[in-house]
Amino acid sequence: MRVDVFDFDLPTSLIADRPAVPRDSARLLEVGDFLRDHTVRDLPDLLRPGDLLVFNDTRVIPARLFGRRGAAGVEVTLHKCVTADRWRVFARPARKLKRSDAIAFAGGLSATVAEKGEGGEVELAFDRGGAELMAVLAQVGNMPLPPYIKRPGGADARDRADYQTIFAAKDGAVAAPTAGLHFTPGLLAALEARGVARVAVTLHVGAGTFLPVKADDTEHHVMHAEVGAIDSAAAAAAARTRAAGGRVVAVGTTSLRLLETAADESGRIHPFSGDTNLFITPGYRFKAVDLLLTNFHLPRSTLFMLVSAFAGLERMKAAYEHAKAAGYRFYSYGDACLLHPQK
Repeated sequence: MRVDVFDFDLPTSLIADRPAVPRDSARLLEVGDFLRDHTVRDLPDLLRPGDLLVFNDTRVIPARLFGRRGAAGVEVTLHKCVTADRWRVFARPARKLKRSDAIAFAGGLSATVAEKGEGGEVELAFDRGGAELMAVLAQVGNMPLPPYIKRPGGADARDRADYQTIFAAKDGAVAAPTAGLHFTPGLLAALEARGVARVAVTLHVGAGTFLPVKADDTEHHVMHAEVGAIDSAAAAAAARTRAAGGRVVAVGTTSLRLLETAADESGRIHPFSGDTNLFITPGYRFKAVDLLLTNFHLPRSTLFMLVSAFAGLERMKAAYEHAKAAGYRFYSYGDACLLHPQK
């Protein structure tokens, strides 16, 4: 499909630079053959007993680092773990980096350029890995906020908490699974009282989620692979839910893409561990997910293409026009949609 059919205008005044307080006070637009305005706190009333919420329990790491290659400054954002001490990163300025170049960061951390890729991507071999590397990142790294959230000095102390879901448990993401940012302990208790179950899966969101689609046609865009896992308990819970007539509700596009990656043609979700680069556009047949909770996404983005595939392009364009007119807040720290699939 032509990428320009997924374009729309958005006033910058509608881009949220902080989340709602409390988080579950964010607005929620329900999108089906209708448009209905709610808040996230209404979610228990919009779901049914026996439904299953599937969250992403990845944890955002402080993946943005500033270093020096000799006298020159270098900025890198880690986006995919290759081995314990090797990461693919987006670097600036990448074109000046050469294989075997050494980069020194704060905290005594150093790395060597192991490979060069395309589009500003390089592979770095760090002088330490695993828990040691994570400990240094916690001290000297910066939260990798999306480029549309402007801070004079980058992410601040408040972002360390704000840009993390309450489910965050497994280090590895360099972008938050933002639909999960809306949940609070009180909302989870209300959902449980309603009879809505929940399970967690893990997809370590990469910085590729922020990359613009530069191709004119979707078939020429290549998705960056991300690492994910679904354990046998989560897969079995999804199977039981569907067998009993309940709905599988993906919290975020990351959960949805992982569930769809792990599903067979009958819609049964299997345990999974590995990479996924699933790129969903209109015409895709959804197998595993019945409802989608997600934020409002950028024009021409792979995420807006995904929600258009799920709920219908014309529906989503109408929903976004309604949201703009009603003053909904957009993007990572913004409001949410509950999407019903287009049959």
